Amino acid sequence: MSRIGLKPIEIPEGVEVKLDGNTITVKGPKGQLTRDLNSDMKINIEDNVLTVGRPSDNKEHRALHGTTRSLINNMVVGVSKGYEKALEIIGVGYRAQKQGNKVVISAGYSHPVEIEQIEGIEIEVPKNTELIVKGIDKQLVGAVAANIRAIRSPEPYKGKGIRYAGEYVRRKEGKTAK
Repeated sequence: MSRIGLKPIEIPEGVEVKLDGNTITVKGPKGQLTRDLNSDMKINIEDNVLTVGRPSDNKEHRALHGTTRSLINNMVVGVSKGYEKALEIIGVGYRAQKQGNKVVISAGYSHPVEIEQIEGIEIEVPKNTELIVKGIDKQLVGAVAANIRAIRSPEPYKGKGIRYAGEYVRRKEGKTAK
């Protein structure tokens, strides 16, 4: 039995959920999200509580049960509170700055790397060594943050690079002379 799939989703004040066949639309104060879900899953909305059910106990339905519930919950949380990922830039000369709707990152390459802002995603630069990626779609926020981190992943010898805030980078010892 899916423990996550069985949990009901409380719909907060100001969030509106519409179900049209297998398409769910969630509208809230921060925006609107739409997603196509598997048509086998049974979604019920009663008194601001949404529940997800499955038609049978076969392997595919068990796998989809918790996934469907998590996707819907992420949409509800996204339009009500939003998501954000913080990144740190560590290294001498490594920095980021915002220029219009672009973020320009200097990360030790011969050229600065420019990142265009995607619709629905906001990238803030509070300090030149910090980035904050904000948005209502959890998957998109995570993907943009991962792409920024991939510009210069943290290396294990000096720890230089772009990392998530609070991420632990395991350090290695360098070569020793005889």
